[in-house]
Amino acid sequence: MPWNEPGGSDKNPWGNKGSKSNGNSKGKGTADIEDITRKMNEKLGGLFGNKKSGGKGSDGPSGSALALIGMALLGIWLATGFYTVDAPENGVEFRFGAFHRLTEPGWHWKFPTPIDSVEKVNIQEQRQVQDSNLHMLTQDENIIDLSVTAQYKIKNIKDYLFNVYLPDSQQNKARGTIFQVMRSALREVAGRNTLDSILTENRSTIAIDTRQHMQVVLDKYGTGLEVLKVNLDDATVPVEVKEAFDDVIRAQEDMARYKHEAEAYAEAVVPVAVGKASRLIEASEAYKGQVISQAEGDASRFSQLMIEYQKAPKVTRNRLYLETIESVYENSKKVMVDTKSGNNLLYLPLNQLNTKEASAKPDSTFNPVSSGAIEALRNQRREKQGDLRSSVREGR
Repeated sequence: MPWNEPGGSDKNPWGNKGSKSNGNSKGKGTADIEDITRKMNEKLGGLFGNKKSGGKGSDGPSGSALALIGMALLGIWLATGFYTVDAPENGVEFRFGAFHRLTEPGWHWKFPTPIDSVEKVNIQEQRQVQDSNLHMLTQDENIIDLSVTAQYKIKNIKDYLFNVYLPDSQQNKARGTIFQVMRSALREVAGRNTLDSILTENRSTIAIDTRQHMQVVLDKYGTGLEVLKVNLDDATVPVEVKEAFDDVIRAQEDMARYKHEAEAYAEAVVPVAVGKASRLIEASEAYKGQVISQAEGDASRFSQLMIEYQKAPKVTRNRLYLETIESVYENSKKVMVDTKSGNNLLYLPLNQLNTKEASAKPDSTFNPVSSGAIEALRNQRREKQGDLRSSVREGR
């Protein structure tokens, strides 16, 4: 009958704490606890094959129970070897502390600890190292204060983890190798340039040269790092001479501005001058051709005239004389007539006779020419024409 059944004897193994009991009741409760403990041990022992049959029992658990427990523990241990690598990361597996392999992003398995271990490294993260207020000596022995920032990333995980101690310490960047390399490269580049070039036109060139020099040194060390960009944040002179250097910079800026203005003026004036020169050259070429053609024509006419002169010299001389006199007096406003009858010279204003003004409204100062003078002029012309005809006949 259970110890707590109603109407039964009170066999509570824990004793009756709420009622008064004497020393016998305490001894009885203790014995009941020992009995219950013994029974529980027997049941647990039976689970591992420690049952007693006929007064005899086997010590230790059974083989099947140990196998099940071992397999369960082995499965739990092997399950701890699964791990995942995120997209921007790569995993590095170590076997007994030595490099084993690289793993790509995804789900992977390794031998659990303590055989294998894994370290995940973000290879796409752009890291940064910065240093400011660097006092450096330039080529012309001046002191300059520089501030520089370098951006980099990991390009070879194995070299990054094994070749160099603290290639880039994230906790203390000043202890990292890349920090010291950056300072050394910047000092070398600044030492090859003058103060004015660093402050003005060569700032971008200095940043490029510093990045190249850093990459060469990092590759020689085998750090597994790639320098993406170097920025020269600030370049100033010491405070004691800053005002004087500011004046120098302003003067250089003015020089550059005047230079640009002069170049703009030259670009506006030079094309005009080139056009004028081209037109003058073309005009001179045209004039040259005209003069040459005219000279060749004159030479040809002279050659032809010489042939005619050889045939009839007297006639040719008279004709040339008349043509010359005609060309000389062609534009003359006065006409002089020489008469063989006397020494009188007649002034005939023929230009006024030929003008429309004289025909429409005669000048009040003009005296009409007498008919006798006109007749004498005609007779003189006839005589000259007769002489010319007779000379032509004689020449023939």
